[in-house]
Amino acid sequence: MKRLIAALALSAILTTAASAQHDDWPNRQVRVISTFAAGGTADILARIVAEHLSTAFKQQFFVEVRAGAGGQIGVKTIVDSPDLYTIGITNISHLVLHPMSRSDLNYDPKKDLANIAFVAGSPVLLSANPKSGFKSLKDFVERGKKDSLTYSSSGLGSMGHLVGLNFVSMSGIKAEHVPYKGASQGLADLVGGHIVWSSQTVTSTASYVRSKTLDALAVSTAQRMPDWPDVPTFKEQGYDLQASIWFGISGPAAMPPALVKKINEEILRGLAKPEIAERMRRDGMIVDPMTPEQYAAFIEKEIRIWGPVMKDAGLTAEKDKK
Repeated sequence: MKRLIAALALSAILTTAASAQHDDWPNRQVRVISTFAAGGTADILARIVAEHLSTAFKQQFFVEVRAGAGGQIGVKTIVDSPDLYTIGITNISHLVLHPMSRSDLNYDPKKDLANIAFVAGSPVLLSANPKSGFKSLKDFVERGKKDSLTYSSSGLGSMGHLVGLNFVSMSGIKAEHVPYKGASQGLADLVGGHIVWSSQTVTSTASYVRSKTLDALAVSTAQRMPDWPDVPTFKEQGYDLQASIWFGISGPAAMPPALVKKINEEILRGLAKPEIAERMRRDGMIVDPMTPEQYAAFIEKEIRIWGPVMKDAGLTAEKDKK
């Protein structure tokens, strides 16, 4: 009994100390890990969130790019953080797709991460180099039925890859997938003429389309996007293809619920600021405010939706096929 009382007392002391520590969090600078290459959607969102949190908490939130292995390097940096001063951008690949497709995954998203907030989702654009001469998705499909057309995504088993696979299956074109470590590298090769098309987020592709260095042939939304009225949907062109690559903020699993809630509420305040909301909308990002509990339920729903798709595509890891 004495041991039990002592243990309870110690637990109460630690809880009180932890609470006091979290009340003044952050009392020093915080790392915000960008899990994909600089210039892509993850990096853009990391910088938007970091800038707002720096102002809100009056501490520096600095972005550190840790790209590679489909974002696995960056996620592991968050997981292995020795304290509560590292958070970072995670997305559908890290939390839903990779756990199903990669047998070499060195983290468990359900055990090793505290998922703090849903930031935004971006639909996928099918884009091509203007020099390819495609005037429409119809022209693209006609060419693809004759010649194999190479395309890029942010990695094997990424949402861009799945959207590409779905479109190839629906249209009957011939295509070869070329995975990249991040969106910007694949888009740079597309602009350079080294590949023929790409299935990347609207956010990653926006500047290229606006500068007319790439042509947007289709977008994976149910209806045309208000800021992209000239880009037709897959659906209106005969392909029932809808998808979004979404992103959130995660921290190490040791992050207490009270601190998760604190950061979540501040991120949502930032996303609601008129200038940030306008930028998100302009760049094709769809913001959907969620509490940590709602975000957790959303992730589970996405697992149920995309699990069968991954299996049908033969992309599930061997351990899941048994």
